[in-house]
Amino acid sequence: MSQMGRSTDAKKAWVRALERTAAIERSPRRTLPVIIQELAERHESAPALTSPDAALSYRALAQSANRYARWALAQGLKPGDVVCLLMENCPDYMAIWLGLTGVGVTVALLNAHLTGEPLLHSMRIVGPSAVIAGGGFIERLLAGPAPIAESLPCWVRGESPAPLRGLDQALEGLSGEPLTDGDRAPPALAHRALYIYTSGTTGLPKAAVVSHYRLMQWSHWFAGLMNITPADRLYDCLPMYHSVGGVVATGATLVGGGTVVVRDRFSASRFWQEIREERCTIFQYIGELCRYLANSPAGTEREAAGHALRLACGNGLRAEVWETFQSRFGIPQVLEYYAATEGTFSLYNCEGRVGSIGRIPPFLSHRYPVALVRSDPASETPLRDAQGRCIRCEPEETGEAIGRIAKAESGAGADFEGYADPEATQRKVLREAFEPGDAWYRTGDLMRRDEQGFYYFVDRIGDTFRWKGENVSTTEVASVLASCLGISDVAVYGVPVPGTEGRAGMAAFVVGPQFDLDAFRRELSGKLPDYARPVFLRIVPTLDVTGTFKLKKQELASQGFDPGRINDLLYFESAMTGRYMPLDAGLYQRILQGLERL
Repeated sequence: MSQMGRSTDAKKAWVRALERTAAIERSPRRTLPVIIQELAERHESAPALTSPDAALSYRALAQSANRYARWALAQGLKPGDVVCLLMENCPDYMAIWLGLTGVGVTVALLNAHLTGEPLLHSMRIVGPSAVIAGGGFIERLLAGPAPIAESLPCWVRGESPAPLRGLDQALEGLSGEPLTDGDRAPPALAHRALYIYTSGTTGLPKAAVVSHYRLMQWSHWFAGLMNITPADRLYDCLPMYHSVGGVVATGATLVGGGTVVVRDRFSASRFWQEIREERCTIFQYIGELCRYLANSPAGTEREAAGHALRLACGNGLRAEVWETFQSRFGIPQVLEYYAATEGTFSLYNCEGRVGSIGRIPPFLSHRYPVALVRSDPASETPLRDAQGRCIRCEPEETGEAIGRIAKAESGAGADFEGYADPEATQRKVLREAFEPGDAWYRTGDLMRRDEQGFYYFVDRIGDTFRWKGENVSTTEVASVLASCLGISDVAVYGVPVPGTEGRAGMAAFVVGPQFDLDAFRRELSGKLPDYARPVFLRIVPTLDVTGTFKLKKQELASQGFDPGRINDLLYFESAMTGRYMPLDAGLYQRILQGLERL
């Protein structure tokens, strides 16, 4: 398609999104649970959510949500009370939170991969009145010296041993008919609907507040961008406890009248078979999933042949993966975007510009003000000029992205709804950035913007480090390493070395039979400057990721390069030989004593 054609299609997408969201604020009590009731009347027996084990039509989804709403009222739950939801992906996952939020209860979508203290922390910070769990999570409710089930009412779908309570039995006999205003006080758009947790890659998770307004905005905006129709079937294998897999993918598809094909997890080996068999037209991705598919064995194209995908929509698709994924599997359109659950702005790449996370078109820039400001890597805070104001970046200059928090009198920017923890909320607010009294949301993400206004992700603040007086982006270095022969997965981070300033680069990666250490070193010398080349290497059998496929680098970084703490193969780039040498206890001591040149 020509550049003009892509530009025209992009404008149409923006217009559709604006049209879909224009009327939201006019009806302050018309929330997503209300919309689902309306859709049940319109689409009736048409499939809404389907999985290998269960399926809900639009009518059945509304009826199920109504039963959960009546269950909540029967338990004495009141508007503002919190219920934690700990379940695997399934059609009823959405029915539960639609029903509970429809009567004013806030639902905290717990990360289904958490156990022990992180799970307990996630619950403590929201102060729940009850827990709803899937049958596979019973052990977590009963484990430990102070089991969750002893301090909170815990309801379980399926068989439930004492002291847990059976949710299925409690739902029996409850009507699936719509509730009236006499049954409950319907929540308003401004009211809190969900808590959705940050990934916790750099600490314990934070519970982000998500209002009914935000749910409506996300669902209708993406329905417009993706041009969802009743003919669409969206493949959703992302966690439903997250904003992308649980609201964007599901909500946008449903308000457009389509079908959500739910899977509990991503499987590269089954992906194309399921895409074909389910006649999916849209795939909701996280960039890592596309990388897995792009790196799949030769011949996978034959498995993908005949698919009906018209669009892949998601975030985190790296430039070096994008073109391979799209061309190898014949994906007509990729819609990459940037957003944060709690953020005040989003960026959308409706033009399909490879590598860009998107932009805000000029006609919307007044509505969603965003800026890139220069950042100090040492303090991890924006730099200020002599007048105490932040310094805006020039085109192609890297800085932290910040979004204006709306002022009631101006409407410029968007509300920052914050977290359950007020202190965490305040840490995200940048005050008096450019003028007295202004407030901006700090993304913590480093980006650059080109002359045409397209943004490009560079790194997370805290992942970028200084070495030999230069700033090193872990994301950019990882991208180069991932392109080297024999490397299938890679994580890059900085580690402190006694007697040196800054942090030295270290890479942990998974290798295949084609990997050759000397050839790798030669390849890097032509692709990266010496300050950006990893000083230390760690070859690992696998790299752990979060449920949303973000690398868990914190533990790797904390272990450093000490062979006494690490069983994996370690290597050190010797300045004397120009090669990576095995890092043993003797060499480790020489580095600590400053006897090796770095």
